[in-house]
Amino acid sequence: MKPELHFLHKYKPAAHKIWLHLLAGMVWLGVGIMLTAFSSRWLQPVETSTILLLILAGLVLAALIYFFGFSKLAQKNIRRIGAYGKERVCLFAFQEWKSYPLVAFMVSLGIYLRIYSPIPKPLLAVLYLGIGGGLFLASLHYFANAINLIKAQSVKA
Repeated sequence: MKPELHFLHKYKPAAHKIWLHLLAGMVWLGVGIMLTAFSSRWLQPVETSTILLLILAGLVLAALIYFFGFSKLAQKNIRRIGAYGKERVCLFAFQEWKSYPLVAFMVSLGIYLRIYSPIPKPLLAVLYLGIGGGLFLASLHYFANAINLIKAQSVKA
């Protein structure tokens, strides 16, 4: 290995694969809760009958986003993490490297929508509830996989 690569490799934050699953689950869960919290604040001043319709729309959107998007992405990430040859992997490898620019774009878009969007906040709450709920549900895949890994390790021991 080249000396400059050895130097960088020495400082790579590596962790056991189970920590990648737990970190991914915590990140997805945390973002899901944050987005849901934004939506709940935006729905507080709305009439009760309208809130129920907006929440129902957000929950339906969350189910669709989970089923057609985030659950498949979580399973893909879980398979990719499991396929790593080494037991200790870079901590940031819980997402594909090409996903990080997309995450940065989504965060920027979210900030823009919260601050400058002409869309009324109660309608924006439906989108945030949908994405937040989808992330929340998909995070459970990571936690379930981590539990299965822990059980498998305890059987081996």
